[in-house]
Amino acid sequence: MIHGRKLENRIALVTGASRLNGIGAAICRSLAAEGADIFFTYWKKYDKSMPWSVQDQEPDMLRNDLLNLGVKCEKLELDLSDISAPSMLLDKVEEMIGAPSIVVNNATYSTESNYENLDARTLDLHYQINIRGTALLSSEFARRFNMHRGGRIINLTSGQSRGPMAGEIAYAATKGAIDAFTVTLSAEVASKGITVNAVNPGPTDTGWMNEEIKSHLITKFPMGRIGLPSDAARLIAFLASDDAEWITGQVIHSEGGFMR
Repeated sequence: MIHGRKLENRIALVTGASRLNGIGAAICRSLAAEGADIFFTYWKKYDKSMPWSVQDQEPDMLRNDLLNLGVKCEKLELDLSDISAPSMLLDKVEEMIGAPSIVVNNATYSTESNYENLDARTLDLHYQINIRGTALLSSEFARRFNMHRGGRIINLTSGQSRGPMAGEIAYAATKGAIDAFTVTLSAEVASKGITVNAVNPGPTDTGWMNEEIKSHLITKFPMGRIGLPSDAARLIAFLASDDAEWITGQVIHSEGGFMR
């Protein structure tokens, strides 16, 4: 065990960490590097349906990486669109490694949609993960939390308040709702010692960008590079620490000055 790390003796639950080069995996690594024990979820069926896909062994490889950082780590494949998932998940975390004090809602659902092809099923699939899953897990965590201080809920959003996302109307609508949920929940749970914040990482190279997309996007980053998963992960590790105990109800746009 490495002493002096900022999240020593803390337990973090991170959703949506299927892929080794994804933001979820980077968040797990950053939290573990600061000493937090990690429980992460993944849902390979979704990732395998996407162009980037996922290899079956990636969750096991991530767990091994985290164990090598000297922390405890457990994982669960879980469909967060199931309304019973939040209670079942928190029961499993408590059973396997203990009660978490940090929840990072990173799992997301995204497919292309616009006003011409938008239908109820598409909207429902986005809603079930992006806002309902986040809201139910956050609320169940807050109801169970009894440590009086140090509680952290950190949501991932995508900057919908900063401009349109043409061609992703269902995704934009449901992820945008996270901003409002974050602000209101932060006021409701502050007395329990829980902070609630959201992070917008901007366009991040997690394997979905081809060279044409990269060439287009890099012109919009004044810092001369595209965002990396580790950029968002470092901010989230800070928000999870005691150094950030006075920060709550914020939507932080950590996107390298990205210009839409």
